[in-house]
Amino acid sequence: MTEKYVPEIMTELRNDIVRVPKVIKKCSGILIFGKKIRSIIFTTDIAIIRNTDADAVIAVYPFTPHPAITKSIIEAADIPVFSGVAGGLTHGKRSAYMGMFAEAQGSLGVVVNGPTPVETIKAINDVVDIPVIATVTSFYSKIDDKLAAGVDIINISAGKDTVEVVKQFRQDYPDLPIIATGGPDDETIEATINAGANAITYTPPSNGVLFSKKMEKYRQMEYDEDHHE
Repeated sequence: MTEKYVPEIMTELRNDIVRVPKVIKKCSGILIFGKKIRSIIFTTDIAIIRNTDADAVIAVYPFTPHPAITKSIIEAADIPVFSGVAGGLTHGKRSAYMGMFAEAQGSLGVVVNGPTPVETIKAINDVVDIPVIATVTSFYSKIDDKLAAGVDIINISAGKDTVEVVKQFRQDYPDLPIIATGGPDDETIEATINAGANAITYTPPSNGVLFSKKMEKYRQMEYDEDHHE
């Protein structure tokens, strides 16, 4: 079947965006409140979040979740946001309050890191009406109790083992929505999709790398202009 032509509207000022790999369109996606999510950009950089074609953003970071960070990202984003609310140090009532705050601000889902206790997941699930996403970091992640406590989606981030971990969890849980990191190139992304991932997280180049490319372009423009005279 031939792929249908999709018209695209862009402007000169918005043309330079961070595009996710096209291969991600091969995955099934996850329908959340009627929105199909296939590509999820992994960043807290507001400038990148405002300039990407990803379907959603996963905003988790290696610090204690804070309402000011959550609020800033959600206000700046024009795509759905999955907000980090719990992890190794942040749990219990604080995580439940963070979940309530994230939902009130407009998050499409809340994310809990691997070490989050089951009791905390239950406390979050008791007060939010959006999906709870649990991060899975290895083959050894125990998720049965977390699923029973209210986890709706798992987010597999297992480094070089991600494809095999996705295969294992897809085999064990045929109908469970799975998000997974896609790796560095189209080949690894496609392997992750074929293993059973419904949606893919994509880590964009840093702001510094993107700016470096743009500065190189500007230098070339100046060189060409100088030698044209």
